[in-house]
Amino acid sequence: MRPQIVTLVAGLAIITAFVPVSAHHSFAIEYDGQKPIQGTGVITKVEWTNPHMHIYIDETVADGTVTHWNLELGSVNSVTRRGWKPSDLKAGTKIGFKGYAGREVRTRAAIDLITLPDGRVFKGASTAPDAPESLREQQ
Repeated sequence: MRPQIVTLVAGLAIITAFVPVSAHHSFAIEYDGQKPIQGTGVITKVEWTNPHMHIYIDETVADGTVTHWNLELGSVNSVTRRGWKPSDLKAGTKIGFKGYAGREVRTRAAIDLITLPDGRVFKGASTAPDAPESLREQQ
């Protein structure tokens, strides 16, 4: 009986090694591709974490109302492959952003573009196959 268990475990290990991992959440479950958003705000916090980076922004509109945004980007790896580093996204920096609002929480967004004060533009990058074309990461 013992050799059968070893064979079964070895077989499962081989199978799982060749099956693509599909643990990534669906864009359409969390974000609304029909609800584009854009604005400008000041970075309050940046999380260089996987599976997705997050940038927290305070956007102040003309009447003084402040909206606290949670902006989701691609993975740390996808961001650094594009040449970005932690010194590019610092608390206190005013940025422009475009993306898609969250379905449940409208102040959470999948980010398409970030524009820094010096004019550099960052593409947000998502690997979700159901994300809008503009968000999909170029491999």
